[in-house]
Amino acid sequence: MSTTALLFGSFFLLMAIGVPIGVSLGFAAILAIVFGINVPLVIVSQTMFNGINSFPLMAIPFFILAGNLMSAGGISKKLVQFVNLFFSRFRGGLAMVSIGASMIFAAISGSCPATTAAIGGIMVPEMEKNGYDKSFTAATVAAAGTVGQVIPPSIPMVTYSVLAGTSVGTLFLCGIGPGILMGICMMIVAYIYARRHNIPKVKVEITVKQLLLTIVKSLWALIMPVIILGGIYSGVFTPTEAGAVAAVYGLIVGLFIYKDLKIKDLPKVICDSAVSAAVIMLIMATVATFSYVLTIEQIPQKIAEVLLSITSNKYAILFMFNIIVLVAGCFLQSSAAIALLTPILLPVMTSVGISPYLVGIIFIVNMGIGMITPPVGSCLYVACNIANIEFEVLVKAIVPYIIALIFALMLVTYVEPISMFFIR
Repeated sequence: MSTTALLFGSFFLLMAIGVPIGVSLGFAAILAIVFGINVPLVIVSQTMFNGINSFPLMAIPFFILAGNLMSAGGISKKLVQFVNLFFSRFRGGLAMVSIGASMIFAAISGSCPATTAAIGGIMVPEMEKNGYDKSFTAATVAAAGTVGQVIPPSIPMVTYSVLAGTSVGTLFLCGIGPGILMGICMMIVAYIYARRHNIPKVKVEITVKQLLLTIVKSLWALIMPVIILGGIYSGVFTPTEAGAVAAVYGLIVGLFIYKDLKIKDLPKVICDSAVSAAVIMLIMATVATFSYVLTIEQIPQKIAEVLLSITSNKYAILFMFNIIVLVAGCFLQSSAAIALLTPILLPVMTSVGISPYLVGIIFIVNMGIGMITPPVGSCLYVACNIANIEFEVLVKAIVPYIIALIFALMLVTYVEPISMFFIR
């Protein structure tokens, strides 16, 4: 058996029997090293250590902790109240509020499921009370969560940047346009639904005093993205340091300003954050060993030769890339899919002149869509729990949003200025 067959065969077999992807990657690489390329096993520990011995990777646990602190600290409520000022009077306004609030919360959490949970817990009861069908309500908050990893800061963007050797800050900039585009496309779906089902407009009388009071209360939540992104692009701190600043800021705001975060909540928040970060770090460590075998066997070059023998057209390659990554997103979590596919597909894309930053953004948008596609759509399961709805029902209701997001994906893929405007 060839080393390549052993590597991928054992990996997919382990995945099929339910072994976690981090363990599957590492064990498959070890089998290939022992029985294939036959080098000393010490290379496993060396490559695993090198895979996580990265200063930018330290941003991941910090951003996870910051997002969890903000979610537990009442930030999401203030964001919903703020966005409600702008969208509540439109037809389909509450659905638009869910999407708009998710876009702002995305600039805090960096995670799709966290965004769905934080905003969905507030908006699902409110939307149902105002005449929205339960399935559409759940679909809206699930779909809105997809921007969680597209609008910076983004945990998967950090993962990709480390693997691809690109600047985290630059990739963050590339996510702004696609994230806004995704939000607009989803709002159009919400508006069409509201028109077809005659959802009444929510009549809200807002006085100047209420307006000012809402803005003041929301200010602490709205400042956080400004601190994170402003600090990075002004050169005050690195993305990793920005994550640490965000975590401290979230702790202070939650405990002493909004006071929704209690001291007794901190152990659970910290433990949940540590577990989430550990899962990603294990994947990053084992994928480094996996990538070592890929490099030794020249697998990326072989795949590039196969794809380029089919076509060397840049746009056709981009289309095939989208299909591969979109399918992978249906079965793998974002960080796992990015860690597995980046070493394989990135050389192919750059060989036909595609910017690694555009590749990264297409990756991230695809993975966002993967969050609402079965069978492993994390945002779907979160929305099911919040809305108390069956998974099969939600899958049917989410289809219009998936179509809208795929349309946005095609625009991001073939209209480069949408993502590359801020870095040119």
